[in-house]
Amino acid sequence: MELYQRSLTDLRDLFQSGEATSLLIVETCLDRIKRHNDALNAFIEVFAEEAVLEAKRWDERRERGEDLPPLAGIPIAVKDVILVKGKRTTAGSNILRDYVAPYDATVIKRLKDAGAIIIGKTNLDEFAMGSSTETSAFGPTRNPWNLEKVSGGSSGGSAAAVASGMVPAALGTDTGGSVRQPAALCGVVGLKPTYGRNSRFGVVAYASSFDQVGVFAHSVDDVVLVQGVIQGRDPRDATSLEADTVISELMSDEVKGLKIGIPKEYFVEGMDEHIKTLVNEAAEVWKNGGAEVVEVSLPHAEYALAAYYLIVMSEASSNLARYDGVRYGHRAEADALDELYKKTRGEGFGTEVKRRIIMGTFALSAGYYDAYYKKALQVRAKIREDFDRAFQKVDLILTPTSPSVAWDLGEKFNDPLTMYLSDIYTISLNMAGVPGMSIPVGFAHGLPVGAQLIAKPLDEYEIYKAAKYYEEHTHWHKQMPPLG
Repeated sequence: MELYQRSLTDLRDLFQSGEATSLLIVETCLDRIKRHNDALNAFIEVFAEEAVLEAKRWDERRERGEDLPPLAGIPIAVKDVILVKGKRTTAGSNILRDYVAPYDATVIKRLKDAGAIIIGKTNLDEFAMGSSTETSAFGPTRNPWNLEKVSGGSSGGSAAAVASGMVPAALGTDTGGSVRQPAALCGVVGLKPTYGRNSRFGVVAYASSFDQVGVFAHSVDDVVLVQGVIQGRDPRDATSLEADTVISELMSDEVKGLKIGIPKEYFVEGMDEHIKTLVNEAAEVWKNGGAEVVEVSLPHAEYALAAYYLIVMSEASSNLARYDGVRYGHRAEADALDELYKKTRGEGFGTEVKRRIIMGTFALSAGYYDAYYKKALQVRAKIREDFDRAFQKVDLILTPTSPSVAWDLGEKFNDPLTMYLSDIYTISLNMAGVPGMSIPVGFAHGLPVGAQLIAKPLDEYEIYKAAKYYEEHTHWHKQMPPLG
């Protein structure tokens, strides 16, 4: 097995045992990026020289017999909406094309403290607004399984980078499914933890009450390792939560007695029948291990999409008001202040970002606030209540991650409503703040399919345990695209 085919935990063990150097691991990743990034466009920027120097330092420390932190010498990619000190953070937008981060985001500091090597910044939908990584100012990211298909979004660059073997793990952000959906479309594991598990300090804001940093990797063990490093309370983020005990090793031989609910509202007419079949087959794996699978109801799920987009667009219109050409980012040439605002935003923002700002501003405007934004908040509360009731009956909820496999590049680009529907199975989790993980469960039409495991807030361990059991009894997470 080639090094690029190894999981993060395998690479960690190889390095710490002395069977592979950090330099060899990093150079393998860099070679993989060099070979395939032109086709995939997964990376916006690669930190090759710094990564090589850092790898050599970790090799020297290991040779001296020093104690090594959990991610020592392991390269990780980062979605380009997360600040890395001294490096550009573009958010996939022309308005931040030349912005250099003055500090590390908390999750980056924690990765570095754990020994990880930040190897580059990955592509994304502009300001994380999209479901296909086609709205990026740097061009779309392509799916490693079929270069004519989308990678999903908004964290499509991170998903494609992991799926193609360019890196063993990557960070993304998930506002309405932007880790889980591209993970499903690219055939990797993707985690969105409970809202507040990971600090948002140093993460470019889209919708602050939804945004959450998540993890991509090839296996559940890999995701748990990275998540255990980055999670926890941060005094610079008032919404962050205390972390529970870091899980060093998953023991998941037993799922007997586990109750898994399947919401009837998620299996509706129009859903790809192949995906429905694969999710049901995944449920059988847990049933064979002694788990009980029952039907549950999330009655307000049908209103989630409309309410979600009203709220996130409203928050986006507020968060993006700071990009005015005065404080930082792109600044247009203009003779008057109002002209400066118009030209800076007109040149800097793409079509989808402008659409969401306008829609959000409208929803918050006088005369419409009660009719739209306030109603959407009431729906959000109802969705939380639905999950609370469901989790009184079951330990986990199982759903498809996406209603379809990856679609053709450009197919939905000019039809925003159809594009928004691709998030229909993921957004409810962000509305309720509950954790979810997408795991590979097979292929349909020659492309990966993901299933989503959902738990009550702060109960990620139940997800990890069930997902680990599934991995031990299937092989889907070991599949890699035939890029050569």
